[in-house]
Amino acid sequence: MPALDPATTTPTAQPLANRFSDRCPRCGGGFHCGVNDAGPCACSTLKLSDSTLAALRQRYGSCLCLRCLQAVAAGADVEPLPGA
Repeated sequence: MPALDPATTTPTAQPLANRFSDRCPRCGGGFHCGVNDAGPCACSTLKLSDSTLAALRQRYGSCLCLRCLQAVAAGADVEPLPGA
């Protein structure tokens, strides 16, 4: 079995470029939105208030990365981070 190059593949041999194909509109970081994956997306485990969800939907037209969603769930501002 050939060895996998950690710089270009994940343990499932999926290229890293595909793994982080989305860009978070809040922080600018790359991530993978799992909404269309076979299993539930990691964001489905977060509890966000109705007002926070409304603010996110009003401010952004796409998904945020899990790190930003966790920060917002903990009370951080929904506005984009500086430099994003």
